[in-house]
Amino acid sequence: MTLPIQTLQTLQTLQTPCYLIDKSALQTNLQQAARLRALSGARILLALKCFASWPVFDLMREYLDGTTSSSLFELKLGREKFGGETHAYSVAWADHEIDEAIRQADKIIFNSLSQLARYADRAKAAGIPCGLRLNPGVSVSGFDLADPARPFSRLGESDAARIEAVIDQLDGFMIHNNCENHDYARFDTLLTRLEEDYGHLLQQVRWVSLGGGIHFTAPGYPLDALAGRLRRFAERHGVQVYLEPGEAVAQGAATLEVTVLDVLHNSKALAIVDSSTEAHMLDLLIYRQPARIEPNAGPHRYMICGKTCLAGDIFGEYDFPAPLTVGSRLSIEDAAAYTMVKKNWFNGIHMPSIAVRELDGQVRLVREFDYQEYVASLG
Repeated sequence: MTLPIQTLQTLQTLQTPCYLIDKSALQTNLQQAARLRALSGARILLALKCFASWPVFDLMREYLDGTTSSSLFELKLGREKFGGETHAYSVAWADHEIDEAIRQADKIIFNSLSQLARYADRAKAAGIPCGLRLNPGVSVSGFDLADPARPFSRLGESDAARIEAVIDQLDGFMIHNNCENHDYARFDTLLTRLEEDYGHLLQQVRWVSLGGGIHFTAPGYPLDALAGRLRRFAERHGVQVYLEPGEAVAQGAATLEVTVLDVLHNSKALAIVDSSTEAHMLDLLIYRQPARIEPNAGPHRYMICGKTCLAGDIFGEYDFPAPLTVGSRLSIEDAAAYTMVKKNWFNGIHMPSIAVRELDGQVRLVREFDYQEYVASLG
């Protein structure tokens, strides 16, 4: 249930589990995005697949140009809650949703030449520019699961000759071949390869989205070099460049607040909290990564475990300055990207509420979930 805006809390009184979004941390990332935007001339769209918590869109729209989506529902959310420029993409549009997608979009991007052939005429009739996902066949990804250039990839088209045959139907391209890329030199190498292989196509369209995964908000990232490279790319090919960051603008902007429910010992000290990796931070399980709890220092080491029946529902092992007891509160870091968009009702455990720490430090509880919503999700 959505709560009135005046529902204020303190961190100590927030009922856990709770996602706590920190607007000050979010603003720091957004200021970097705005600087990149100004220096490069690129337009920057929020990737809703990563972070779609609309109670903070009021801040985000001050720094970003709009949103990009991966489904009809994300598209509608971006249009209704964010505004600005709204890009519509789907791995495969369905007949029953394409007309509404065209109505909601400023640009519509097709994943394949067959989808372009099927729906481009409808988009053109509505005056909506069409784009195509281009897959250059190389990428930066540490995980096969997330690699768009993996063998037999369904994500985009690679054959330059087949693409050129329909270039008159295209206004732009979307390319997603960076993934958690903190290395400017690797980005530059990928972009150079893209220009070598597809430059003759890039010069025939009006815009090119280089997607997300470029961690330009990482400490020490050479933002000026990136901006210069993007500006040269745009000038060389005569295109408007778009970026679609998700994690880069959301990193460090939220925590998952949890409470210890039980402490036990089985060859090592275990603490069970009122949350779950599978239900509330699913990417930890998918990519087999530990959560981050700071400062992770002290003489008392615990394995922090979730409360579902899944044996591997474990956040990780951490050191604490004092023993944990029932009622101890913990803050799990990096709980913005790919968390709230993936949360689920596994085991029927309580869905975390959502709170926002405003720029003035006040904590506003904006959303709680109850039993009726759990029931409604199942039938």
